[in-house]
Amino acid sequence: MNTPGLLHIARLACALAASAWLLGACAAAAPAPGVATAIAPAPAGFSSLVAGRSTSVVDISTLRIGRDESDGEIELEIIPEHDFADRLAWPLAASARISQIRDLASGVIIDSDGLILTSAHVITNIDEAQVQLDDGRRFRAHVVGVDRRTDVGLLKIEATALPVAVIGDSAALGPGDWVAAISSPFGFHGSVTAGVVSAVGRVMGGAGEIPFIQTDVAINPGSSGSPLFNSRGEMVGINSMIYSGSGGYMGLSFAVPINLAMRIAGQLREHGAVRRAWLGAQFQEVTPALAQSFGLPSSAGALVVRVEAGSPALAAGLAQGDAVLALDGKPLAHFTDLPQEVAQREPGSRMQLEVWRSGAHRLLQVSLRAQPASPESSFAAAAPEWSDGLGLSLGDLSPAQRLQLGLDSGLIVREAAGLARSEGIRAGDVVVALNTSKLYRLDDFSQGLAEVPPGKTVALLVMRDRRLAYVAVRVPVTRRSRS
Repeated sequence: MNTPGLLHIARLACALAASAWLLGACAAAAPAPGVATAIAPAPAGFSSLVAGRSTSVVDISTLRIGRDESDGEIELEIIPEHDFADRLAWPLAASARISQIRDLASGVIIDSDGLILTSAHVITNIDEAQVQLDDGRRFRAHVVGVDRRTDVGLLKIEATALPVAVIGDSAALGPGDWVAAISSPFGFHGSVTAGVVSAVGRVMGGAGEIPFIQTDVAINPGSSGSPLFNSRGEMVGINSMIYSGSGGYMGLSFAVPINLAMRIAGQLREHGAVRRAWLGAQFQEVTPALAQSFGLPSSAGALVVRVEAGSPALAAGLAQGDAVLALDGKPLAHFTDLPQEVAQREPGSRMQLEVWRSGAHRLLQVSLRAQPASPESSFAAAAPEWSDGLGLSLGDLSPAQRLQLGLDSGLIVREAAGLARSEGIRAGDVVVALNTSKLYRLDDFSQGLAEVPPGKTVALLVMRDRRLAYVAVRVPVTRRSRS
C-alpha cells in the first residue's frame, strides 16, 4: 500500500491542476489537425468568495480546567495565538498532562446577534470559551447547546450587527464540485484551503445518521467547526473531522451537511438540546451475498442487526434478520436512508415499514418515541467572578518578595477565574500596573478599575518568571459579586 512514487506523482498532479484552476491559467490542449474546438473560459478563483465570506468566520479559543481525561478523550490542539502564556514563554509540552487545557478551533456566524455555529467536540465540557472576530474584537461566549451525535454545537456572544454567512443547500452538492474552507489551522487566522467534493452521503462508523460530505480540502487542528463553502460562496457544511494516521491532514476531510447542521442548530437554539425520534434498531447494508443468503429479491434495503429492548421497533414486531425494503411506501435505495429518515421525524409520529422475513413481505406500523436521555457529562460551570468583574483574587507583595523580583510595586495573584483566566493570567503571576498606574496596594487596583467604563478593556502589566507583558482584559457590562 506504500507507493511513494505514485503518491508523489498523484499529489503533484492534483496540486498543479488545482493551482492552475485557482489562477485561471489553464492552457487548452492543442487540438488535433482539422478538428475545431471551443475553448471554455477558465472558472473564476475563490478570491471574491474569500473577500465576501471571511468576515463571518471566527476563531474560538476554549479552556478546560482540572480535567482527568486520557489523551484519547481530549484532542489537544494548540495554545491560541496571541495568548498571554505565549508572550511570556510559558513552557507547555503538547503531550503534557496539565490542569489547564487550551484549544483553538473555528466557527461561523449564522445570526447577526451573535449566534455562532461550530463543532460539538470543540465546546463540549469546556469551562470557558472566547470568540475572536475577523476584525480582531474578542468576546466571551456561552454554550447554547451541543449535539454529540451530529457533532453540531452552538455558541452565543453579546454582539449585534455581525456579518452572517450565506446558507446554501448541501443536497445540491455532488462529487467533483469545488469547495473551500476558511479557518485558523494551527492558529493562522483566515487561512483558505480549497479542493473538491470527493463523495457525499459518506457514513462513518455504520451509524448512518450523518451523511458526511467527504472532501480533499486541507483541514488541520484549529480548523474544526469551520465553514465549508461552495464556489458561489454559500456555506454547505461544517468541517468536523479528518481521517488521519498521523494526526495531520492526509487528504480525507469530512463535513456535516449544512442542511442537517442548521436543523440541529435550530433545535439547540430553541430547546438547548435535540428532541429525537427513536426507533431502537440498528441496521447494516444488504450486500449481494447477504441478499442471496436471506432470499431477498435484490441487495437494496436495510438489514436489521439489533432491536433494542423496550423500543418502538420491538413493539412493532421488527426482529433481527428482517430486511426493511421500504418506508411509507418508498423503497430504500441504501440502508442509511432509514436512520436518516427517522432522524428527521418528530417523536410521536408514525411510519410504515415494508419488511422481508422468511421469504415473505410484511407491513409493520411503528410509533416513534422520544430518544431516551443518555448519561452525558454536563457542562462544568466556570468559577464565579470576583466583585472586580475580572476574576482576580489579589494580595500584597511582601518587601522581601519585591526585593527578590526587583519590583517597587505589584500585587500577587492568588487565584484567577473568569475573564482574567481566559486571558491566560494564573495564580502566582504579579500584576504590576493597571494601564500606566502602578499598583502598590489593593485599593489602588479597585480604585483604578472603578474608573474604567463597563465594556471597555483595561491593560494589566503582568510579570511571570521575571518577564513582563501587558494583558488586555475586557471589563464586563455587569459585575457580579463573589458567591
